[in-house]
Amino acid sequence: MNIRTFTLAMGVIYVVVGVLGFIPALMSAPPPDAPTLSTPYGYLLGMFPVNSLHNIVHLVIGAWGLMVYKDFEGSRTYCRSLAVLYGVLAVFGLIPALNTTFGFIPLFGHDIWLHLLTALAAAYFGFVAPVTMETGHARQPHH
Repeated sequence: MNIRTFTLAMGVIYVVVGVLGFIPALMSAPPPDAPTLSTPYGYLLGMFPVNSLHNIVHLVIGAWGLMVYKDFEGSRTYCRSLAVLYGVLAVFGLIPALNTTFGFIPLFGHDIWLHLLTALAAAYFGFVAPVTMETGHARQPHH
């Protein structure tokens, strides 16, 4: 997979997840001991805490990926930004005082590992994966 394909995949995934978060049939109520937010929220697929703001963030992140995936530099910037943003969100999720983003967006529970995986994958494609500028494909090792 190259950086542009990863960017496209993340764009599609985050748009789909953002849309799914608005479908009531896919949501379940938070357990009684769940953190309190200033806005209503539920658990997407019974696992991932989301609310309307969270869904909008997913839609924006996804739309950004879809807008830039054809451009190598845009894709690299997207991946690098995703790595930093989702790395910070994963850390926020681990800190009780920050895991609700000041009461507005749930970042706890299964969101932590999902955000961490997103950050690690994006960091690989944004900072580590060897690429050629012309194609955005990984360089093949010489034998």
